[in-house]
Amino acid sequence: MKSPMEQLSTQKAIEWASNAYINQQDRMAIQTLIDNNESAEIIECFYKDLEFGTGGLRNIIGLGSNRVNIYNIRKATQAVANVLRKTHTNKEIMVTVAYDSRKYSEDFAREVCSVFAGNNIKTKIYRELKPVPMLSYAINFYKADAGIMITASHNPKQYNGYKVYWSDSAQLTPPYDHIVINAYNDITDFNTIKYMNYDEALSKKLITFMDKDVEDSYFGKLLEKSLNLKMCKEHGGELKIVYTAIHGTGNLPCNEILKRMGFTSVTNIEEQAKPDSNFSTVKLPNPENPEALNLATKKMREINADIVLGTDPDTDRLGVVVNHQGKNEFLNGNQIGTIMIYYILENCKIQNKMPKNPLVLKTIVTSNLQDVIAKSYNVRVENTLTGFKWMGKRIAEMEEQKIPFNFLFATEESFGYLNHEYIRDKDGVCAVALMSEVALWAKKQGMTLIDLLNKIYEIFGFSYELNLSIDYEGTKGSEKIDRIMEFFRNYRENQICGDTIIVREDYQSKTTKNCVTNEILPLTQPASNVIGIHFKSNNAFYIRPSGTEPKIKFYIMIQEKSGDLKTKKEKALAKASEIEKWIRVICDKQ
Repeated sequence: MKSPMEQLSTQKAIEWASNAYINQQDRMAIQTLIDNNESAEIIECFYKDLEFGTGGLRNIIGLGSNRVNIYNIRKATQAVANVLRKTHTNKEIMVTVAYDSRKYSEDFAREVCSVFAGNNIKTKIYRELKPVPMLSYAINFYKADAGIMITASHNPKQYNGYKVYWSDSAQLTPPYDHIVINAYNDITDFNTIKYMNYDEALSKKLITFMDKDVEDSYFGKLLEKSLNLKMCKEHGGELKIVYTAIHGTGNLPCNEILKRMGFTSVTNIEEQAKPDSNFSTVKLPNPENPEALNLATKKMREINADIVLGTDPDTDRLGVVVNHQGKNEFLNGNQIGTIMIYYILENCKIQNKMPKNPLVLKTIVTSNLQDVIAKSYNVRVENTLTGFKWMGKRIAEMEEQKIPFNFLFATEESFGYLNHEYIRDKDGVCAVALMSEVALWAKKQGMTLIDLLNKIYEIFGFSYELNLSIDYEGTKGSEKIDRIMEFFRNYRENQICGDTIIVREDYQSKTTKNCVTNEILPLTQPASNVIGIHFKSNNAFYIRPSGTEPKIKFYIMIQEKSGDLKTKKEKALAKASEIEKWIRVICDKQ
């Protein structure tokens, strides 16, 4: 006998297979699944409707209500169009559109434009694939009302997705995210989706291509943010860079900004320079993983380059490997952000360029060392929920509340960085430019980036962060993640690995409890399924399910104050390893 979930999934599959809106080839493919009683596949494809996550859709490409396909792309676009129509009455509406190198990305982008055209909404689309930051920048450049990016960021090759940006160039945040989600859920009949043939919409100028001016303007703004552009122009050739786009969108823009800055000794990894939806040279196109940079690291050793820079498919993340004393040193996201913050603040101080009311933004799961550094320069630090969209929202809130600030930098531990105010999302192109500038600045002082990082540790103290992601695929995996979160939410022991718990944070209930005084106070951040545990030692860790992938994430943060730097590092690594082992045992039991 079929389970309730199997029955529901099969019924949905039958509805799709008999829906005349679905093209005949796709209906036949679904019917084949039904005829062959492929129950596991039917459940995964149909057990629920594809949900909006962090600012949009993301999942495996395929047929079904829980897959990324032209039908759900159209549905999402109609939802955005419905909201734009309700919120922009008596106004000509315009949306910018871009796409990355993933399978069907260009096709999906054309579908987006066609649905907007059917709703009499104009779109401007790039002529070729472009990174996320250039989509976000185009919103501001054209004063658009929204933006759509077709991408699944650094997910495996079988994924694609749909990111929604609003007129502030940030991803959707409350209240508009909930409004769009409700509009999406309200669409129960594909036949209600308005649509115009792409070529017809082009001829009617409801779809137009973006001018080269937007790209030139973007690169010009990045150059303005350089703190030592003269040094780069005069000495950029002294820094030997190996760059890889990992088969994504970064090849042209990242090489262009490096050239404009004066970095002439750049070696590209040709096998990974061209867009490739199969990401054929890597297991996962994610520069957060050292393996994704293996080819570039090998080249760095061959030519004795100084540094490897690698960006993910939609070029909003940056990975870095340093040639330090003959060893390959992979920097994690916290270390990269720490180096960047120090460079920006130190040079603002040296050059007397520190603005009034300077602001640095970071997330709650990003290294607390960065707070220490910023505060030592009398720079305001704001901590937000995980994700750049929350930093964008915080900027909007500060503007609305007329809180004076001058934005300097935003960072998150997952390899995202932004040093300019022209967009409100992480920017891998500006990160490539900034990291090259920092590396050259350090080299001119006889230091590698590892030397610079150690200098920072000596000045501000040592911290170590270990980020642990555990994958749990499918419906059973989702249920297991829920059980793990409930375990930690209800955990009432007063110690973990011999460390005394002093504060528990539950961002879902928006409360923080002082375990010493039993005082319960409200959290100011929006409600989110995140738990924070803080220890007497100043160590901490956070737990949250990923909003875009089938995994649960743990962020372990260790502070060490005793001993020399070598001893501090050894003790911190040992403590982090002990906590990691404890977490894995707990997760296995749930």
